[in-house]
Amino acid sequence: MNSSIYDFIPILMQIAFSAIFVFATVFISKMLGPSRRSARKNANFECGLDPIGDARSPFPVKYFLVAILFVLFDIEIIFMYPWAVNFKELSWEGFGKMGIFIGIIVVGFLYEAKRKALDWER
Repeated sequence: MNSSIYDFIPILMQIAFSAIFVFATVFISKMLGPSRRSARKNANFECGLDPIGDARSPFPVKYFLVAILFVLFDIEIIFMYPWAVNFKELSWEGFGKMGIFIGIIVVGFLYEAKRKALDWER
């Protein structure tokens, strides 16, 4: 396999055009946009609230639990996509293994439903 520098020209051009576009967009918006400075505008933005008090206020555990469960079920979908693409080649053996995988995930989901992990009113 002979590859030369000329084979990489389209990739290099795409990288160069992307970088030029990003820097040009930032530069043009800086030049055309208003630039009014004030103490309030330069203050830290905290979700629309004034930054008063301790920044280390505790988050509810439910927030982290939902985040972890989202990652868990998101990873499940990542494992299911290649299985669906290669469904015919995997035949019944692949179907059985995916059935076991989905069964384990369903048991976990039923456990968290029984424990009311996603019930925000508790």
